[in-house]
Amino acid sequence: MTWRMYTLAGVLVPAMIAAQTAVPAPTRDIAPSTAQPTPAATNAPVPVETFAKLPGIENPKMSPDGTRIAAKMAIGGQQVLVVAPLFPGGKLAAVKVGATVDINWWRWVGDDWLAVGVGSQDVLYGEDIYVTRTLGVKADMTKVNRIDWTHSGVRADEVLWTASDGTPRILLSRQTGIESESQWYPQVAEVDLSTGRTKTVAGGQSNVFDWYADGAGVVRMGYRYDDDSRKKALLYRSTNRDPFKVIASARGSQTIVIPMTFRADGTAIASDDSGGRDELYEVSLPDLKLGKKLYGADGYDVDGIVENATGDDIDGITVTDRFGHTIWLNPKLKEIQDAVDKAVGTRRARIVSWDRTRSKFLVQVGSPSQAGALYFYDPANGSMQRYAWQNTDLKGRMLSPVTTIRYRARDGVEIEALLTLPRGHSPKNLPLIVLPHGGPFARDSEDWDWWAQYLAETGYAVVQPNYRGSSGYGTIFARRGEGQWGLKMQDDLNDAIVDLAKKGIADPKRVCMAGASYGGYAAMRAAQRDGALYRCAISYAGVSDLQAMQRYDGKFLYGKTRGDWLKKQAPDYRSVSPRFGAADFSIPILILHGREDKRVPVKQSRMMAAALKEAGKPYDYIEQPLGDHHFTRAEDRLEFLKAMGAFLAKYNPA
Repeated sequence: MTWRMYTLAGVLVPAMIAAQTAVPAPTRDIAPSTAQPTPAATNAPVPVETFAKLPGIENPKMSPDGTRIAAKMAIGGQQVLVVAPLFPGGKLAAVKVGATVDINWWRWVGDDWLAVGVGSQDVLYGEDIYVTRTLGVKADMTKVNRIDWTHSGVRADEVLWTASDGTPRILLSRQTGIESESQWYPQVAEVDLSTGRTKTVAGGQSNVFDWYADGAGVVRMGYRYDDDSRKKALLYRSTNRDPFKVIASARGSQTIVIPMTFRADGTAIASDDSGGRDELYEVSLPDLKLGKKLYGADGYDVDGIVENATGDDIDGITVTDRFGHTIWLNPKLKEIQDAVDKAVGTRRARIVSWDRTRSKFLVQVGSPSQAGALYFYDPANGSMQRYAWQNTDLKGRMLSPVTTIRYRARDGVEIEALLTLPRGHSPKNLPLIVLPHGGPFARDSEDWDWWAQYLAETGYAVVQPNYRGSSGYGTIFARRGEGQWGLKMQDDLNDAIVDLAKKGIADPKRVCMAGASYGGYAAMRAAQRDGALYRCAISYAGVSDLQAMQRYDGKFLYGKTRGDWLKKQAPDYRSVSPRFGAADFSIPILILHGREDKRVPVKQSRMMAAALKEAGKPYDYIEQPLGDHHFTRAEDRLEFLKAMGAFLAKYNPA
C-alpha cells in the first residue's frame, strides 16, 4: 500500500474555510514628492501586549493581474493565509488550518490559482518526521486540490517553475512514496492546479534530491549527492528530450558551481565564493566556467537574485550590509526604487512584489525603530497608498534608535553588532541585554525587531553581536566559527560587554544574556561558563545537548552531512553541551520552549531543566503547549515577554 500522510489529510482539509470579511480601504497618505516620515503619536510607554502582536501582513504577493494580494495576516492572534483585493469594496477569503499544520509558502499561478505548501509532524516507523505536501487553491477559496497526496512521499512541495501564460501550471518536484528506493528519489511532474492532474517530465534518479528548471519550464539540471560517500555531481541537459549527462563532480568539501538562473543567450548566472565572499558571475554552459563578475559587495556576501519577468535573466541582486536591500540592474525598476526612497525620507523602502507587467508594486516601508506598513505604489499616477500597518497599535510610531557598531574581540577579530538604546534614557551606564541570534549561520541586521524593541522600551540597552561563524561576512569569517561553539563564539558575546563598558554606555555589573535557538544555547552556556559576567540568562528553544541534537538532525535529508558540519563546529560535544555542566551554573536561568517546535525538539529544554533540578540550581521552566520555533502565535509571544520581563525585573532590574 502506498503510504499517505494521515495527519495532513485529517487536519488540514476539513479546516479549510472561505471567510467573507470586508477589506478596509487603503489610505493614501504618501505622495512620492511630498512624503515625510509619520511622526510619533505620543511618548507614552508602550504596553507589552503591543510588542506581542503578530505582524499585520507577512510575505505579501501580488496577483499577476495586479488586483489581489495573497499573504499571511494576523487574525485573532494567529497567522492565517488570506487572499484580499487590493482595492476597497471586495471581500477577503482565508485559509485556516489545524493548530499543528504549517502553511510554509504560497505563490500565484495565473490570476486565479495559488500553489500552497503545507507541512506537519507525523510518525513514520516509530520516528517523528516532518512531512510536506502541495495544494492547488482557487483564489476565492471555493476549491482546494490536494496534488496527488496518495502518491507522495515525505517531501512533496518543491515548485521549480510556474507558467507565465496565465494557465495554472507548475513543475513540482516530489518524492512519490517511501516503500522503495525509486520512490524516495524525487521526480518532476507538470501539474495543473485546477484539476490536480500530473504528468511526469523527469523521472527520479539515484541520489538526486534537487532539480532545477529554466524560465521556459525545461528541467535543465539535477544535483546528485550521496550522503554516505559524500560524493556529489551535477547532471545537465539542454532540452526535455535530451538525456542527462554529468558535467561536474566533487567529493567532501569540494564545491560545484550551481547555476541560479539560465539565461536566454545560453549562459547562466551563479554565485561563487572563490574570492572570499559570495559574488555573482556569468557562467558558460555546460562547462561551468566562470566569466564576467556581475556583482560583489564590499565586505559582505550577496544574498540572492531577482529574476526578470520571463525567468531567463536577472533584474536585481539582493544584499544585506547594514540592512537588506536590492541592487536593481533593470533601469526601470531602479528608477522606481529611487522614487520610492525619495518618498519615504529617512525610513527604508523595499519593493517586495509586483504584477506581471511590473507596473504596480507592493512596497514595505519602515525602519529598525518603526514596525512600518505595506504600501501599494502605482508609478503611473505617482501615488502610494497605505494598505496595512504592521502593528495597528504602533502604526507609524518611532521607538528606540538602532545603530550598527563594530568592536574588536579579544583576539583582534572585528565583530559587527546592532545596538538598540532605550528611548528617553541617557546613553550612559545602562543595564544591558546581550541578545545573540540563532542559527548560528545567520545574522542580525537593521530591521524591526519586536524582541529587542520590547527590552529597550523597558529600559535596557540591547546588543546583538554577529559573532564569528555568522553568515554574510565571507568564508573566512564563517570558518572562524569552526570548532568554536561555546568557546570563542561565546567570547565574542562577552567582549561586547567590555566594549560598551569602555564607552560608558553599559554598566558591566548589570548584564543578562537572552536568546533563542542557538542564541538560547549561548544563554545556557553563559550561565554555565561565564556567570561572573552576567546576573541572569534567558533561553527560548535552546539546545542543551549537541549529541542529542545530532541524532535528531540525522533523521532528515543529508543527516550524515549535517552531522559532519555540527562535529566541525563542536568537536567535543559533551564539553560544550550545557546539560552536562549543570553543576557549573552560577546564575538564575529562565528556560522556555514550545511543545510544537519542529526545529529544536522540546526535549532539549526538558533535559536542561531536569539537570538543573538535580544539581540544585535556580531555574524557571515554562513549556508552551502550542508554541513553535518561530513565535507564530501572539499568545505565546505575550506569555514569553511577560515571563522575561518579570524575570529581568527580579534579577537585573532596569
